[in-house]
Amino acid sequence: MPILRRLGMSMTVNSEPDDLTPLSPVVEVSVQAQPPPKGSSWLSSAFLVVNAALGAGLLNFPQAYHQAGGVVTAVAIQSVFLVFIVVAIFTLGYSSDKKQSTTYQDTVSAVCGTKAQNACAVSILLYCFGTCITFLIIIGDQWEEFFLFVDKTTYCNDSPFYMSRVFTIVVTSCVFILPMIFPRRIDFLKYASILGVIGILYVVGLVTIKYFLPHPAPGPIKTRPDNWIDVFLVVPDICFAYQCHVSIIPIYSCLENRNLKEFSKTVSLAMVLCVLTYTVTAALGYLMFGDRITSDILLSFDPDVPTLIAVILIAVKTYTTYPILLFCGRAAFDCLWIAVWKMTESEVQRNERKRRVVVSLLWFAITLVLAIFIPNIGVVIQVLGAFAAIFIFIFPGMCLLRLMMDSENQEQSWKMKSILYFACIFIVLGAFIFGLTLSQALMADLKTNGVKADKSSFTC
Repeated sequence: MPILRRLGMSMTVNSEPDDLTPLSPVVEVSVQAQPPPKGSSWLSSAFLVVNAALGAGLLNFPQAYHQAGGVVTAVAIQSVFLVFIVVAIFTLGYSSDKKQSTTYQDTVSAVCGTKAQNACAVSILLYCFGTCITFLIIIGDQWEEFFLFVDKTTYCNDSPFYMSRVFTIVVTSCVFILPMIFPRRIDFLKYASILGVIGILYVVGLVTIKYFLPHPAPGPIKTRPDNWIDVFLVVPDICFAYQCHVSIIPIYSCLENRNLKEFSKTVSLAMVLCVLTYTVTAALGYLMFGDRITSDILLSFDPDVPTLIAVILIAVKTYTTYPILLFCGRAAFDCLWIAVWKMTESEVQRNERKRRVVVSLLWFAITLVLAIFIPNIGVVIQVLGAFAAIFIFIFPGMCLLRLMMDSENQEQSWKMKSILYFACIFIVLGAFIFGLTLSQALMADLKTNGVKADKSSFTC
């Protein structure tokens, strides 16, 4: 019965006496019927996926094109990795359907077992927690750029308290983020996600228009990589940029018509928007500035009103993405908490609301404090890119491998073997990218001592 109450179902059992059970009593069980929550359409779900995928990685993509050896090389690498990214998404969706799971870690558990689930939950927890911290730091950076543009003299000399980094991060986060972190279902954020997507599209439009308007001549533009290993420099950015896999299962579970056909429409639209957004911004941005491109494309432009609007919209985008990552991290924490305390289903449901509120508040408070006291994100983003490779390659590869090994359909053995080999390639490639990305991040941090790059014309 706890399961029925959780699902909002109603059941009445009326057992009449018969010849075999002459003394059987009449049993009546009635549970108040509650209409199940209406899910989201495939279109609104696509905006959730886009909002989860598109983020700060967009601003760094033009520089990644430069590091990889130019537009042609970077686009070719991106196209290859997109195949794996999309296959991983549909693998997770298929696995979720087979096991009727609603979170990433539960899908891994249902297919690969409890140990894999715990490892996955820990990875998701660390990734989401670190990403939420960087989001709050980015919010502080955006407000800093805003004040430098509006009143640079006041901000650099003796700025009032309301211009301080601590004040802007704390107050704006409490106003815009805190109300959105408590809902039980992720589709609550579908309307906020539309605002985030609009902000990203504005940045794309800004870069495109400025490219076709008169602008200074660019610096030297690469047409091939300096070294063959440079082609891998764009891989962490691709993984970080297209990483929506952690939130894809919760989004899929909230579809009004949950099936792979509706899911394919959601994923197709989301990926088309992501590819167009990233490719146009990166290609035009790099061709506009050449080797003078900065790590944040907006900082390459001379400060003006359209650029300032883009800075504000990126802050808005960050406000709307933080709750999505908190939702996924909270679900991972819930998974580990239930496993550690060996809670029964009734205990899980009885304390669910209290646990959700407490965990959300603690998560928000701790990330807020860390964002205030950490001066820069340094190597953290690169490390997060390494974790993104785990979610895109390793765990989906494990799920695909296990599903094929457990399949009872052996009529086309050559097809099964091909999929098994492909799953193995998934896992090996993910391990390679994780090691490479982590090594590159540590080496870069040792060279720069973790100091954040100068902010061009947005500095005092």
